[in-house]
Amino acid sequence: MRPWTTTVGLLLLVLGLQQLSPGAGADEAPVASSNQVWLVDLGGALGPATADLIIRSIDDAHNAGAQALILRMDTPGGLDKAMRELVKAILRADLPVITFVAPDGARAASAGTYIAYASHVAAMAPATNLGSSTPVSIGGPTPALPTPSQEGPDADAPTPPPGDAMTRKVVNDAVAYLQGLAELRGRNIEWAEKTVREGANLRASQALEQNVIDLIAGDVDSLLEQIHGREVELSHRTVTLDVAGAQLITVETDWMHELLEIITDPTIAYGLLIFGVYGLILEFYNPGMVFPAVIGLVSLLLGAYGLQMLPVNYAGLALIVVGIAMMVAEVFTPTMGALGFAGVIAFVVGSLILIDTQSPGYDIPLTVVAAFAATSAGFMFFLLAAAVRARHGPVRTGQESMVGEQAEALGDFSGLGRVHVFGEDWKARAEEPVEKGEKVRVVGIDGLTLIVKPED
Repeated sequence: MRPWTTTVGLLLLVLGLQQLSPGAGADEAPVASSNQVWLVDLGGALGPATADLIIRSIDDAHNAGAQALILRMDTPGGLDKAMRELVKAILRADLPVITFVAPDGARAASAGTYIAYASHVAAMAPATNLGSSTPVSIGGPTPALPTPSQEGPDADAPTPPPGDAMTRKVVNDAVAYLQGLAELRGRNIEWAEKTVREGANLRASQALEQNVIDLIAGDVDSLLEQIHGREVELSHRTVTLDVAGAQLITVETDWMHELLEIITDPTIAYGLLIFGVYGLILEFYNPGMVFPAVIGLVSLLLGAYGLQMLPVNYAGLALIVVGIAMMVAEVFTPTMGALGFAGVIAFVVGSLILIDTQSPGYDIPLTVVAAFAATSAGFMFFLLAAAVRARHGPVRTGQESMVGEQAEALGDFSGLGRVHVFGEDWKARAEEPVEKGEKVRVVGIDGLTLIVKPED
């Protein structure tokens, strides 16, 4: 197969993954209404794969004519980009989306709180909590709310919140975003600010008392019983929930979700990227092997696909590429290790800042970075040692390279004759008689004549 056809085929395979998912037909016209309620779980950190599954489930539930979709949550938070995409999907949904923090002991922290505020109905099970909505990726101390003595028209101007300008901008943006959702759904606006600025939390009973959620339910059956007959405002119409005796459809994960879950793991995406680069480098050093190029290209494309769905710091990505380039360049232009050492440093720093977030579950472990850095350094020093050995070893080019090689006599001769070596015919001289087809060993060179002797 030609290399360019292989490349194009692999590229189309990766770019077409999303189009092959079961949710790709979400734009189909809805079927007749049915007495169904769909249930999808958000367990663990919210990332691109989980957000994609929930968004597709919302569309599929609408197309199936379901009465509502219940999003059962137990999450420590997740990526801001994934959360905002999911919130947008809930706001434009054509059926009610009900968030349910469950089972007992579950939480809807950080991104989970934003999702609960955006939902048409928000419910919690007993012994659950929500809150801690401060954007964590900015790090450092968070601004605090003014005390009551500072409030009012005669109060002194509030002290600027601690942290740099970027910290204040990110926090203020998050406050306005959550307050906008609170205003839209008629929920507690003051507490929305408090959970962002102070990282405040509420138990289920407190959340109900403070108008953060709509109800408390022990399980899904109790939830359905309580929301039956409730009017819900969608983006363009009002609907009344008719869920008495509704069939509960639990959404199962599909192969698309499982694949996205794997390749959007920052550690996996990072590893695929590095393997891809080294696969192509190996093919460059050994042209024609094909296998390293194919594996490298597939790894590189899958890694790039995963990284583009994550909050990547492109400065970190550039440092990784530059670091690898410097380590490879050390082999060709030996600088006593200076260039290679600088490359290792750039590689490590780039790896540490590659993922631009501190969301739980979305960092690259230091052990992984150290392992790849050590492997890269070892690979560099291996190539460097090979280059040094080749430089200081015997000359193996031109006529000198034939000394010690085996040749074949082209005829009988004693003295001068001709032999075949390295695919060419050469004039040869032998001290002993040689027969046609006999194997001889090249022991020296005299001008353009090879000195040979029969093999023992």
